[in-house]
Amino acid sequence: MLARWKQYERQFGATLSLDEFVETYERRLEAKSVKTPKAMDAGMAEVPGPKGEAIREAIDQFNLSETSRLKELLFTQRKRLVGAERTLQEKTTKKALEDQRIATDKIAWAKSKLDDVRRTQAKDRDRRIFPGMYAPVMVVEEGKRVIKPMRYQCRPAGKPAFYDRKYPGTYNARRDNLEGFWAGLFGHSHGIMVADTFYENVEGEDGENQVLAFTPRTGEPMLIACLCSHWVDPKGKEPDLLSFAAITDEPEPEVAAAGHDRTIINIKPEHIDVWLNPDPADLGALYAIFDDKQHPFYEHQKAA
Repeated sequence: MLARWKQYERQFGATLSLDEFVETYERRLEAKSVKTPKAMDAGMAEVPGPKGEAIREAIDQFNLSETSRLKELLFTQRKRLVGAERTLQEKTTKKALEDQRIATDKIAWAKSKLDDVRRTQAKDRDRRIFPGMYAPVMVVEEGKRVIKPMRYQCRPAGKPAFYDRKYPGTYNARRDNLEGFWAGLFGHSHGIMVADTFYENVEGEDGENQVLAFTPRTGEPMLIACLCSHWVDPKGKEPDLLSFAAITDEPEPEVAAAGHDRTIINIKPEHIDVWLNPDPADLGALYAIFDDKQHPFYEHQKAA
């Protein structure tokens, strides 16, 4: 994920929709469902001016809240562990063994999360987004390229909120279903996510799941074709939701050889304007962009 807003401005002439970034970060203070990658936080913390200050303040407040929550969790689980070990010194019980196991796991998890909150040195994993997380996506609004924060799991406009649970896989949109499930967005509402790496779950030689990181050998960022949605609650009870899905196609040969059956569509720079300004009456022009997509060799390695 390309999180540095200056890179978007320099490379693509796009500006940040700051009001929506401020709203997203402030809503994260109250809503557990709003999650952002650490790399995006670092990039947005560099935004100048009053709105940048509002973002930084929201990020700081969130980190303080997370620190407090994790410390409380550590205290509770350490107390649980001490109690379990005291019991085990006297006799072995199923409950004490289970408490010992759970407390040990939760302590390790909380310490890792606490280290991540406090850490200032960037790591590759900071740029990775998971379904349900927010990421910067480039769209066209009033003829200009704009960067908006969007959730990486698309809820199509006009659909009920329970679609998130009914269709949990809507973070990806298959090319062969764009005129089916995605007909309301394909040809109407498009975006581009700029990323350096994409991740896939594959079966390893031992039969166990492993996560592979695929990166173009050229080192150039990928321009991932996306469908976007601006969802509005007809009852006015829930906040508006900006969300997106990355479009996938048949796998590149090297991706298939690594064990995965889909690959994101990485469009060429010369097609950006046509993709971001779709004509619903000319879907053929959009499929032509897919057919003319970039084919860098995607090198892979196990994700850290």
